Order: sequence, then C-alpha cells, then structure tokens
Amino acid sequence: MKPEEITIKAQARAAEQQAYAFRLFCCDSTGCISSGAISIQDALNEELAAAGAAEKVEVVPTGCMGLCSLGPLIRVSRQGTSEDVLFKEVTVDSARTLIKDYIAPQLNGGVPELGELAKFILPLDIPFFKKQIKIVLANAGLVDPERLDDYLARDGYVAASKVLTSMSPDQVLAEIRDSGLRGRGGAGFPTATKWGIARNAVGDNKIIICNGDEGDPGAYMDRCVLESDPHAVIEGMMIGAFAMGANQGIFYIRAEYPLAVERVEKAIKDARKAGLLGKAILGTSFNFDCEIRLGAGAFVCGEETALIASIEGKRGTPRPRPPFPAIKGLWNQPTCINNVETLANIARIIIKGGKWYASMGTEKSKGTKVFALTGKLKNSGLVEVPMGMTLREVVFDVGGGSGSGTPIKAIQTGGPSGGLIPAEHFDTPISYEHLQQLGSIMGSGGLIVMDEDDSVVDIARFYLDFTVDESCGKCAPCRIGGKQLLLLLDKIREGKGSEADVTMIKRVALAMQKGSLCGLGQTAPNPVLSGLRYFREEFDERLNCKDGAKGGCSCGHDSPCKAN
Repeated sequence: MKPEEITIKAQARAAEQQAYAFRLFCCDSTGCISSGAISIQDALNEELAAAGAAEKVEVVPTGCMGLCSLGPLIRVSRQGTSEDVLFKEVTVDSARTLIKDYIAPQLNGGVPELGELAKFILPLDIPFFKKQIKIVLANAGLVDPERLDDYLARDGYVAASKVLTSMSPDQVLAEIRDSGLRGRGGAGFPTATKWGIARNAVGDNKIIICNGDEGDPGAYMDRCVLESDPHAVIEGMMIGAFAMGANQGIFYIRAEYPLAVERVEKAIKDARKAGLLGKAILGTSFNFDCEIRLGAGAFVCGEETALIASIEGKRGTPRPRPPFPAIKGLWNQPTCINNVETLANIARIIIKGGKWYASMGTEKSKGTKVFALTGKLKNSGLVEVPMGMTLREVVFDVGGGSGSGTPIKAIQTGGPSGGLIPAEHFDTPISYEHLQQLGSIMGSGGLIVMDEDDSVVDIARFYLDFTVDESCGKCAPCRIGGKQLLLLLDKIREGKGSEADVTMIKRVALAMQKGSLCGLGQTAPNPVLSGLRYFREEFDERLNCKDGAKGGCSCGHDSPCKAN
C-alpha cells in the first residue's frame, strides 16, 4: 500500500458509511458481551431484515463506550444530523423495539414512537461524557475494531505515513519530547528519553514491546484499548520502532484477555495483508513486523525485566538493573517496552503536534489519562480525563458521586502498588507528582472509590494478600517482608495486635521499599502505610478491640467479640 492508497481507502469507507440512513454502534467489548451484546446485535439484524431495512441501516459492533455500569449501550447515529442518541441497558427485547418503533418509522418518513424506549435513552451531555477529553479512546465506540477500513476512515495510519515519508527519527523523537508524554504503565518515565536511549544503543536487532500484561485488580484500561482500537497501538509501535531503529515488535498480552488477543491478531494480519506491516512499508525502505506472545497471568511480569524473561521462555522474575532493557533487553538486544496506553497516544501526537498534546495537563504531567473508574459510584466505567483534573471532579462529576447513598470515604489509585487517598485530599490534581506526595501512585490507571461502609484495614489486607501471592520470591525483602507484613496486619485485624506491631509494620515496610528488587516489592506496603497515615483510627479500633456490649464492639466483630 502506498500513502495515496490510504487516502483512497479512507474516502471509500467514509462514503460507504454516509450512504446509510442510520448507523447503530453496539458495544462489543468483553463487559457488554458478558451482558448479552452478541444476542442484541443478532436481534437488531433480524428486525432490520424483517423490515426490509438491512441496506439502509448498518449495525456496527464496536469497542467500549465507557459507561460500563449502564451497558450494554447502543449509539444511534442518523445521517444528516449532528446529535446522536444513546440507549442504555439494552436487552434483546428493547433492541427489537428500537428497530420497530424508533428506526423503522423514521425510515418511512414518520415520527419515532418512544413509548417504553424513553426510559432507555441516556443524554450525551451528562458530565460523564462532557468532562472527558478523548485521545487514546477517540475511536472507542465509533469504529469496528475488526475492520481496517474503519480505522483508515478516522485518519488511521496517516501519522505513520507522515513519519515514514517526511520525517527523520530525530524529528519524531523531538515531537514526542515536545509532547511531554510519559509512560502510562505507572512509572511515568519520559517516552522520548526511553526511545532515545534505545536508538543510541548498540545492537543488531532492536525490539519494541507493547506491554499488555495488565494485572491490577479493578483495572481494565489496556484490555479495552486493545479490544476497541488495536490498529492505533500497532501504528504507535511502528512509529516508535522507526524512531529507535527497530524492525521487530512484540505484543505481550495476558492470556486471560482472549478477545483482546483475537482482535490484535486480526489487526496484525489485516495490516500485513495491506502492506502496512512487513517489508518496504508504504513504499519506503522501512521494514517492521510484529507478533503476539501470551502472558500466563503473573502480576510480576508487568515489570520490564520479568516480562522479558517470560518471553524468552524463562520463569518470570526480575533481574537487577542496570543494564536497562533499552540497552540490553530481549535476547540481549536493545529493547523498548511501552504500555498499551502510551503507544495509543503516539499517532495523535504526530498528527496534531507535540505542543498540542503538551497544552493539556500540568507542568510535569502532560496530556490525558485513562482510568478504570470503579467502586461505590453511580457511573462506573472507562474514562479519559485531562491531567490536572482534580480527584473530586473525577469522582463526583464524571463518576456521579456515591452510588450507595453512603458518603464516599476514600479513593484507591494505583492498585496493589498504590495508596488510599481520603476525602480531605479530593481536591488534589491528578498528576504523577501530586499522587506520589499523598503516598499513592498513578499506576496504570485503576481508580477505586470506597464509601464509609468499607473497612480500610480490610482493603489494605486485600491488596497486601494479592501482592504476597503474586511475589515471584526471588528477593528476600519482598518474599519474606510481604509475608511478615500480612501476618502482622492479620494480627491487628483480628483484634490481637499491639502498638509494637504497628511499629514493626513500618520497619518491615521500609526494608521492602529500600531492598526489594523490583517495583512489586518496593510498592507493596503502600496500601497499608497510606491506611495508617490517613485512617489510623480504624487500626486503633482493632488494636483496642474489647468484648463488645450489645450490638458488637467498635471493630465490627460479633458480640461477644470473637477476636479475643
């Protein structure tokens, strides 16, 4: 394929789309599929066929629209109008009614009959949508992720064409540097710096890896991006490979994400067939191809050197650094590892410019961030908000506030490696630095909201138990320290602890932070330490647990208290 052919194909697909009177975008991601999305699409197509309207209405299986708590969703787009209509909590029956009472009358020049359908309509001007700025998720919910032409019709591979035909690697690096893009996997390392190190490294076969080994409880950002817009990630890898002088790309995706694997695999095959992967891409001298390797579900393999060991067929354990992977990585070759979300930003940055991207966010945290917004909220799902937006805006405007009716007490960011943030700090801007100052981290983007009914001690215990279970056991600070922390926390939780145990928790935590080989052990104490920092009274209740009077003791145990 030549650059001009991309334009021709994009225009052809756009014209095809405009020929339909209606286009029905149906969420076809893992969450909605589990709620019957496939049956809903079948019902839509059956009703359209029965009405003789199949050629006038296109049913588009698409990626995550974000508002998962109200799915399955259908977005109705009518040719010639600018305002789409969104239907929530769609069932097979309401899907059939949608065709009969809403679509069919309009196709025949009549007026839609809403009736019972009215309760399924969700305004698109609610804060959940209005407060978002979509860059990574720009195509999610608007393209069929399994159709290359759909991606081309929304400027797909335009950035790659620009890079390969009119830019040098140094110019690409300069544009990404101007953007201020930092790695979205959690560490926040500057992307251009990492690419530059790999570019200057000596090696016969440089490699770029897309890290799709998402493992945080409650996090599903990378899965949804891979399911919703796989070509955007492939294009980002191509551009990164060009900038650093790599010819090989590897998607490392956890095997528990079968739909993501399936769609990325199809996207690779389609791109290869179209000449967008392989030899002499777009008629240039640039050669690049990629493949998929499956992760076995080890949380530690989110760490770069453990991920590399896994790909090489070894046990997934980290190694000391330096040398860093960008110097000596996979098969001892310079290897650049980027998170899914990081790569999904690249094409937009090239098209619109680094300065455009840097105009959003804070001084040191630029652009947007995708979060899996979950927990005790009215509106939970996948959101993309500008850096610098406060936690309060995300929780109460985008998330709609408490979904249980009980006041919100805290937010957990960063998953098992993050920390608890109390309500008094909800006006903190979202940035790498601000969250770190509060004792938490950005992480890959999990954001879990808790209300007053949730126990901080139990939450801290849940995350610590997870990291202990996921520790590879290679280094003593993590292997032994994590287990000791868990034993101490259980002792307190059961009402058998003392102040000396709290002191010991802090000592063990410090040893883990200073001595662990990788980020898993270094950050594992965060949920416990942040809990002690902001919610010490809940730990004190367990420390002072006595036989309760009628109604139980303050620690929440039954009466009489079974902890003693």
